[in-house]
Amino acid sequence: MSAPAPAAPHLSSPVACLPKLGHMTLVMGILNVTPDSFSDGGRFNAIDAAVVHADEMVAEGADIIDVGGESTRPGHAPVPVEEEIARVEPIIKALATRITVPISIDSYKAKTADVALKAGAKIVNDVWGLQRDPDMARVVAAHGAPIVIMHNRETIDGNIDIIEDMKAFFARSIDMALKAGVRDDHIILDPGVGFGKTFPQHLQAIGRLPEIRALGYPVLMGTSRKSLLGILADHKLEPKDRLFGTLASNVASIMLGADIVRVHDVRAHVEAARVTEAIMAASVGDIR
Repeated sequence: MSAPAPAAPHLSSPVACLPKLGHMTLVMGILNVTPDSFSDGGRFNAIDAAVVHADEMVAEGADIIDVGGESTRPGHAPVPVEEEIARVEPIIKALATRITVPISIDSYKAKTADVALKAGAKIVNDVWGLQRDPDMARVVAAHGAPIVIMHNRETIDGNIDIIEDMKAFFARSIDMALKAGVRDDHIILDPGVGFGKTFPQHLQAIGRLPEIRALGYPVLMGTSRKSLLGILADHKLEPKDRLFGTLASNVASIMLGADIVRVHDVRAHVEAARVTEAIMAASVGDIR
């Protein structure tokens, strides 16, 4: 087997709330404030529990805390926007006054994003890449916020080249963002592992990451505890027991060019990222 193509160099970034972006791998800690998320649903939907968990993730080295009020697992039940806001707004307000790292809002609804940004969030993480809610790009631009544009599909099609599909999807989303006034250097791309893809396409979304990185934008990778990892390791593994597979997928992603990894297990990934970066630097003679 030939060695994978080297990742594109990390980009320097002027994003004020993410000064390390482009210089080191950032770790985004997941804070689900939902009763039905696939891995930790119901554990952190009370304000006190959410704040304690966020504090723990920051202490472990999280660079971003990603707050979500609606599960996006396969087969999830959509949540009315008012209920989503009721879940996330008080927690974001509580976190914004106590943690030093930026908060992102994990939502595809423009109204939720607007309320969250007013409450203290700094970043929008949209699993439909601005293409589900036509007002999302305007809201992001109005707040001057960075946007994570994730690739997604309504239907799964094993006959398509998923990377070419991603490129077309991202082209549409980037055009929407720029036309709305979002800064080009505030755009981050996410291949959407676990969303709208076959099993082989999930693997391609990781293995062919340099093709997405070559588009010139920072890339976020979100594989944490997903069913893909259980299939590869052991179908019987519960989501909370998929740490080792998650680490493997994220180390591979970092080596292929990922700038941010979105994870449940923060400390393990901070340590893995630093070791991976050191080995990558040594491979090109950059030992400090």
